[in-house]
Amino acid sequence: MRLLALTLAGAACAFSTTVAVAEDPPATRVIAALNATLLDALQHAESLGYKGRFDKIAPAVDGSFDVAFMAEKSVGKYWKPLSQADQTAWVSLFKEFTAANYAGNFDHFSGQRFEISGEEPSQNETRVVHAKLVDPGGEDTELNYRLRDTPAGPRIVDVYLKGTVSELALRRSDYTSVLERDGFEGLRRTVRIKIDDLAAGRAKRQGS
Repeated sequence: MRLLALTLAGAACAFSTTVAVAEDPPATRVIAALNATLLDALQHAESLGYKGRFDKIAPAVDGSFDVAFMAEKSVGKYWKPLSQADQTAWVSLFKEFTAANYAGNFDHFSGQRFEISGEEPSQNETRVVHAKLVDPGGEDTELNYRLRDTPAGPRIVDVYLKGTVSELALRRSDYTSVLERDGFEGLRRTVRIKIDDLAAGRAKRQGS
């Protein structure tokens, strides 16, 4: 989960690079709008506190990510055996954890900016938006967002750290290991603990 936290923490961005304009392709506008919200939360991180950041970010996550698709794919073959109630509960928890990861990590602004360099078609009728985290005090990190078309417009289905490391694959590896060992209730407990740690600031101190 450490790499996942780095992925989400890496989306800090500058206002000039996140304002969506009409000429941008639809997928790029989704990323730009998401990052504009993230920047606002980041710039006011201390005054908002964790709950304020979460409340600001959660609607943006809901509007930018294909959460139901990602939630299903994150548990692989274990999705279909779940009851409808458990599937619904998992989608909700997955969404909460995604927003919590941003809110827990976006707690200090130090001049980072997020640059979008373009987008291109990709496999399975998706598009990839190419971006980069520019960190004045550290190393730049390439981030790519994969989006697919939905009835509501393009939505994120994966994020690639360093351009190639799939967040969704990392989650699936983590989650299926827990499912094999502890079952669905064990997975729910594990993710709930991680959310609580993010809310309390423990996740960063533990390096998870």
